[in-house]
Amino acid sequence: MKLENTLKELELALEHYQPSTSVEHVGHIISIADGVARIQGLETVASGELLEFPHNVYGLALNLEEDAVGAVVLGDYKKIGEGDTVKGTGRLLSIPVSDEILGRVVDPLGRPIDQKGKIKEDRYMPLEKIAPGVIEREPVNTPLQTGIKAIDAMIPVGRGQRELIIGDRGTGKTSIALDTIINQGREKSGVICIYAAIGQKTSRIAQVIDTLKKYKAMDYTVVVSADASMPASLQYLAAYAGCAIGEYFLEKGKEAVIFYDDLSKHAWAYREVSLMLRRPSGREAYPGDIFYLHSRLLERACKLNKKRGGGSLTAFPFIETQAGDISAYIPTNVISITDGQIYLESDLFYSGVRPAINVGNSVSRVGGAAQIPIMKKVAGTLRIDLAQYRELAAFVQFASDLDEKTKKRIEQGSRMVELLKQSLFEPVPVEEQVAVIFAGTSGMLTNIPVTKITEFEKEFRAYMRDYAPKVLKEIREEKKLTDTIKKDLETHINKFLELWQPLEQSKEE
Repeated sequence: MKLENTLKELELALEHYQPSTSVEHVGHIISIADGVARIQGLETVASGELLEFPHNVYGLALNLEEDAVGAVVLGDYKKIGEGDTVKGTGRLLSIPVSDEILGRVVDPLGRPIDQKGKIKEDRYMPLEKIAPGVIEREPVNTPLQTGIKAIDAMIPVGRGQRELIIGDRGTGKTSIALDTIINQGREKSGVICIYAAIGQKTSRIAQVIDTLKKYKAMDYTVVVSADASMPASLQYLAAYAGCAIGEYFLEKGKEAVIFYDDLSKHAWAYREVSLMLRRPSGREAYPGDIFYLHSRLLERACKLNKKRGGGSLTAFPFIETQAGDISAYIPTNVISITDGQIYLESDLFYSGVRPAINVGNSVSRVGGAAQIPIMKKVAGTLRIDLAQYRELAAFVQFASDLDEKTKKRIEQGSRMVELLKQSLFEPVPVEEQVAVIFAGTSGMLTNIPVTKITEFEKEFRAYMRDYAPKVLKEIREEKKLTDTIKKDLETHINKFLELWQPLEQSKEE
């Protein structure tokens, strides 16, 4: 009887027996320096596999050599040393994600760093993933309203698009991200925002978070923080972590937008990691796969078809240029991957044109497909007019006599430049943008001095909100420039100008 019971117990044990993978996946460190470990004995490890070091430290297998594995340590490498055992986890690097991640600040491994407690996990999202194929996508045709007049009118961004923000340091790149995030809450668009801060100062990231809290935008935003004090390996992973979070919402059929601020520092971090792993360096000491680094990241932004849930992930990569050189290695790489770029120029920024968008070098390859029809109609020629104005303004500096036609074009251009100026953290609803741009492009502001245009724009928007809310509602709902809307806009612009001009004269007196 005892023998029978023992046999039954053995049979049950064999049924539930699972061979331990950790026995095969054990190696030891042969050398460690600057956050890079060389490990012997991990013959069955995969590229990109998560490795477990002692003292709760993790690493990532990147170099698979004949006699050793090169891995980057994701954390404090000073805790581990030569001879320590390393275990393969058998899983590729992934981060825990759930709806609870909204409003939180996490590190590139998905661990909360905002002292608000644990985040309940729903599922693990892989950091590296093959982008959805063409069959699973559909054309980009739904606008993502940034609330910035110059962008929504001339360089429209669609949901699922990849639009590069490029310019020197201190030209207002991050401001575009913050305005766009704030605008999603004001528009009640339902778009979830992810801000990946890569290699920035801790104080700068804290400022961004404080701004988002002030405008109640953190409720629908996730911040992935990899500040300058973090190891290069974590800075390299931050962009992919942000993308994985975006994909979690994308697969649930939701709309998301991600800001990679910025991919120049991301490339620097990857270069540092690659040089430490003794990979051969190429142009500007970057490794040969630096283009693939960004292309495989940005290709994951897309608009899925209805069969796949109809979600979208829009990407805004940021690139910092040196002295406005957009023809450098990393800028040209990212320009060729994206669907357009918004180029911010230092000279414009310091001359008071903010946002400092250079219209000639900026483009959206999705174009009018990502605009509501009324905006497309009203702002149709605006981009070309402004580009021509810039050229004429530069030429006029050296010419004394001008014909009447050129004078009018320059005056109209300077008025439109003033009309498109915008203060920080003041995104404008699309219906108000349409009303303002209509007033400018229809030539109804010719009698207003250029210096008064900004004042006119603010007061006219307030007038429309107070006295013509029906017209604004009609613009938002109809989305087309009907004869009724056109007539109403012309009537209200004329009424406002009649009221406003006497007010202006009395102020001057």
